[in-house]
Amino acid sequence: MQDQAETIDEHEAPARLEKTAQTFAEVRSHLAEVIFGQDTVIEQTLVTLLAGGHGLLIGVPGLAKTKLVESLGIVLGLDTNRIQFTPDLMPTDITGSEVMEESASGARAFRFINGPVFTQLLMADEINRASPRTQSALLQAMQEKHVTVAGARYDLPKLFHVLATQNPLEQEGTYPLPEAQLDRFLLQIDVGYPDLEAERRMLLATTMGEEQRATKVCSPDDLFAAQHLVRRMPVGEKVMESILRLVRAARPDSEHEDAGGLIAWGPGPRASQAFMLAARARALLDGRLAPSSDDIVALAGPVLRHRMALTFTARAEGATTAGVIEKLCNSLI
Repeated sequence: MQDQAETIDEHEAPARLEKTAQTFAEVRSHLAEVIFGQDTVIEQTLVTLLAGGHGLLIGVPGLAKTKLVESLGIVLGLDTNRIQFTPDLMPTDITGSEVMEESASGARAFRFINGPVFTQLLMADEINRASPRTQSALLQAMQEKHVTVAGARYDLPKLFHVLATQNPLEQEGTYPLPEAQLDRFLLQIDVGYPDLEAERRMLLATTMGEEQRATKVCSPDDLFAAQHLVRRMPVGEKVMESILRLVRAARPDSEHEDAGGLIAWGPGPRASQAFMLAARARALLDGRLAPSSDDIVALAGPVLRHRMALTFTARAEGATTAGVIEKLCNSLI
């Protein structure tokens, strides 16, 4: 993979952006042929990967969340693993463990066996069913790109992304994700029901004849190069100011008329960083050379809704996180 410190010549940048945009437009189009009626989900998931982050997919069962992750791995040529989170899952079931081995001469030594976290695309299914101790093992991997077992450090692949799923309905036997871990997810991607036409197409495609299968479109090197390109894209002063105003207005000390006194806790600086990267990635996905205010509006919900919570009084009065974010966007951007 190319060195992430490589500089991009400003004269060749537009051509590279155009070529990369074409590649990922093909990726998006191919995924849409396999995953019906989830165009926004596909877009936000690709934005997450292009920005180099992790995504939290929230939706009821049967909306193709697992199929989306599996198809992404195939289309992007990534190594994938899947972990089904359960209450009895142990940290070593994620990170791996050391085992004692004895050689033919009788010498004994420990050998580390990689866990499923050592992959390029990890699906953490029903992540909120594992205990906080197990969740913390994944937290270190997500933030620091390495794991520590028995005092030894083991680095994860350069490309390492977690796409976690969560069922919003079943709350028995679950452990709510702590705010520190929620903040590690670049975007919260809400997976809704498909529209009538999409569900009709899905019904016919999956019950009559051969179902469409995902095929490889690009390589991990292409994704790595695209992530490097995203970080080199220019961001206008107006877009940057919109990000700062929006994030700062969504905090408890906000004096904005649409948020003052409503917010119990709000987004930190990592939200601003997520906005900057996600807006650039969305612009690249659309074939644009720089992000615009429209990107900020489109990404405000996915970036902010898992990084803030309303006060009890605000919720009792019928206020919602989505409603507060929408009002802030309307008045600030």
